[in-house]
Amino acid sequence: MTKLADLRAQRDTVAKKVHDLNNKYPTDQRMPAAEAGQLDTFLAEVEAIDIEIARENRIAQLAGETSEGQHALALAAATRPGGAQTEETTALRAMLSGGLSALSDDQRRSMRARVSPDIRAAMSTTTGSEGGYTVAPEFSTTLIQAMKAAFAVRSVATQFQTATGAQLPFPTADATSEEGEIVGQNAAVTKQDTSFGLVSLDVYKYSSKSIALPFELIQDSFFNIESYIQNLLQLRLGRIQNRHHTLGTGTGQPRGLVPAAGAGKVGATGQTVTITYDDLVDLEHSVDPYYRPAGKWMMNDDTLRILRKVKDPQGRPIFVPGYETGNAGGAPDRLLGREIVINQHMPVMAANAKSVLFGDFSKYMVRDVMDFTLFRMTDSKYTENGQVGFLAFCRSGANLIDVGGAVKYYQNSAT
Repeated sequence: MTKLADLRAQRDTVAKKVHDLNNKYPTDQRMPAAEAGQLDTFLAEVEAIDIEIARENRIAQLAGETSEGQHALALAAATRPGGAQTEETTALRAMLSGGLSALSDDQRRSMRARVSPDIRAAMSTTTGSEGGYTVAPEFSTTLIQAMKAAFAVRSVATQFQTATGAQLPFPTADATSEEGEIVGQNAAVTKQDTSFGLVSLDVYKYSSKSIALPFELIQDSFFNIESYIQNLLQLRLGRIQNRHHTLGTGTGQPRGLVPAAGAGKVGATGQTVTITYDDLVDLEHSVDPYYRPAGKWMMNDDTLRILRKVKDPQGRPIFVPGYETGNAGGAPDRLLGREIVINQHMPVMAANAKSVLFGDFSKYMVRDVMDFTLFRMTDSKYTENGQVGFLAFCRSGANLIDVGGAVKYYQNSAT
C-alpha cells in the first residue's frame, strides 16, 4: 500500500468513529463533556492526517504545475497497460503516431463519414502528416468525464452538447411574487403580466496550447500516446475552464458561478477572514426552499480549514469528516449536514471576498460543442528538434441559468 493510500485508510477509520459518536445523541441534546472531549480528539486526529494527505497531494501537484511535471504525470499514466481498443481509437492512435497518411483506407472512409467538411478536406491530403482529426466519440466522452471528476464545477453542473456553436438564448422568468386573486360575481379580473428575460449561453474556443513530443517516445510501442494526450488535455483544458466556471466575467469568457451568484450574507465588521455558525445558517436560508433540498456548499480548501473549527450551539462540530465508499458504505464530508464541494479556484477569505457559495449548482449549465479536434504538426519548428507537435481545440461555454436565486454567496466584511 502506498503512503497516500495508507493515510486515507487511517482517515476513514477515525472519520467513521466521528460519525458514530456525533450521531449518538439527538441534535437538540448537548453531548456529555467526556464524549465531547473524545470527539474533539478524533477531529484533531483527522485534521493531522489531512495535513499529511495535503502535503503528499501538494508534492504531486507541484510536479504537475510545470510543463515537465505534467509530461511526467501523463507519461506514467500512458505507460500503464490499456484495455481493448475500438476501431475508432485505433485510428486515432494511428493518426497521432504517424499522421493522417498512416490511416488505412477503411479508417479514412469511416472518419470522413462523420467529420465536418473542413476536417474532411484536411484528411484528404496525401503529401504530409499534418491535419485536423475529430477524435473518436469515446475519447471525447472519456475526456469530459475525467474533467467532470477532477474539476469542481463540472462535477456538480448540468452538462450538455450541441451540434453547432450558434448563440443559444435561454428564456427566464421570475414569478415568485405573482399570485392570483378572488373575484366577485360579474367582476372583472385584474391584469398582471409576467416578465420574461433571456440569458445567453455563448461558447468560446479553448486551446490546449501546443504539446511537443520527441520522435522516439511516439515510435516506442510500449507508449500509449492516446492516453498521454488525453491526460494532458484534461490538465490543461480542465484547469482553465474550471477557473472560468468559477470566476469568469462573462465578457470574452464564460460567466462564472461567483459573479453570477446573488448576495446571501455579508459578514459583520471584523469578519474579513472568518465566518460564524449564524452566517452559514443565514446563507443557507437565503436560498429559496425550492432549491434548498439540492443545496451544496462550495469553497476553497483554506476556507474549509477555518470552518472545521466552528461548532453549533450544542457544542457539536458543524463539519463532519467523510470516509471513502467501500463495501461497508461511506459518506462525503458534510457541513451542517450538506455536501461540500472543494474548488481551489474559489477565493480564499479576505476583505470583501465572496468566499463561500451555497445552492443548487445544477442550474449552472456547461455547454460543449461537438467533439474535440486534434492537430498534428511536423513543420520545421518541431522537426529541427526531433519532435512532433500536437494542439487541441474545443468549444465550450457556461452560465448560471436562473433568476430565482438558486445560488447565493457569503461575502467577508470589507473591514
